[in-house]
Amino acid sequence: MQAIELTLLCHAATEAQRTGHFARQDDALRDMPAPRSWPPALQCLVAPERRTVQTAAALGLAGQVDTALADMDMGCWGGRSLKDVQLTAPEALRDWLDDPLAAPHGGESLRQVSARVGAWLDRGLPPGQWLAVTHPWVMRAALQHVLGGALAKAGCIDVLPLAELRMNWHGYWRLRVD
Repeated sequence: MQAIELTLLCHAATEAQRTGHFARQDDALRDMPAPRSWPPALQCLVAPERRTVQTAAALGLAGQVDTALADMDMGCWGGRSLKDVQLTAPEALRDWLDDPLAAPHGGESLRQVSARVGAWLDRGLPPGQWLAVTHPWVMRAALQHVLGGALAKAGCIDVLPLAELRMNWHGYWRLRVD
């Protein structure tokens, strides 16, 4: 059995993150990351949003878009500040934070994101080295899937811009801490 090495890489920082706003699909990067050198055999996947495509390009990567890596759809909260949602819909925000099945914004629930990411991981990738440029909620969902943890606690996982989550497949997914 040949191994799969997968690194999930969070996109670089956006203005929405800096100002406490829920993301929109067209959010641009605040600062471009510096290019890096990558192994020649590395295969790259990129979530479809502008910020992930920009991150990959800035890092010197040409990736294939994979919609399974898309950010959580925040529905009508996309682009709004957390503070505004706290003021105008505090119960809805509390429901969303406490219940993985809740989607009061009309977008995806955490359970839906987790199911999408888990199905993607379970489908597998061809053997080799992979890098996927994606989003904090996708990385949280991948962690929860591999560890079988409680979805309600996913929001307790901080995923910073350009953070990396390394995983290996040898018949099942394993997390790798370097």
